[in-house]
Amino acid sequence: MTKIECILRPGKLEDVKDALGRFGIKGMTVSQVLGCGLQKGRKEIYRGQEYSINILPKVKVEIVLHDDDVDKVVDIVIKAARTGEIGDGKIFIYPVSEAIRIRTGEKGNDAI
Repeated sequence: MTKIECILRPGKLEDVKDALGRFGIKGMTVSQVLGCGLQKGRKEIYRGQEYSINILPKVKVEIVLHDDDVDKVVDIVIKAARTGEIGDGKIFIYPVSEAIRIRTGEKGNDAI
């Protein structure tokens, strides 16, 4: 089993979710997060003072899936989330040693 963690633009969440749903991904965890990177933020003026906002809102999508589907799912996320501009996000891939469904006690691939 593998965990894929995607940091995306908030406006791309629905596109990614729809594309993953068409592939058959039924479960994911979505969190609103803040981060910075090459995008470097933006400047805003508040009460006559200029402020630099370098921590921007992002969305984190976490999916645990069978090892066989990892490359396909990564390609789907890239195609759905890419705008071609700085700030499109990142994908991180981690091995998962075990998964357990609390309700039934199922383990491993049966739990996902």
